[in-house]
Amino acid sequence: MFKRIYEEVAEDTSEKIRSNEVKALNHSIQLMDKAQKCGPGTRESIEAMFFVSRLWGVLLEDLASSDNALPEELRAKIISIGIWALKYVEEFRRGLKKDFQPLIDVSAIILKGLSVAA
Repeated sequence: MFKRIYEEVAEDTSEKIRSNEVKALNHSIQLMDKAQKCGPGTRESIEAMFFVSRLWGVLLEDLASSDNALPEELRAKIISIGIWALKYVEEFRRGLKKDFQPLIDVSAIILKGLSVAA
């Protein structure tokens, strides 16, 4: 009986976490879309860079945790994407990149994967 209750709570918690991840990725895509229209150096692009950096920082911390239940190979692949995203944001900040579209595209692919897994 306790095992069943625990499994229900764990499943509910996983669904809430996934829902929060979906919301955060949606928000990051919206911010980057807006920044893409406004261009580099704008308040919108700074806000998008800040949010994307913080989001990937949180995601990477979770992925590196031994408590993360994802398969190790998948975690490693997502960590690689996260490192790329953080580098891309830094290059954008330094003026080496002028376009959010690659980050938008990758975020949309991850979002689609989260939606399918739900």
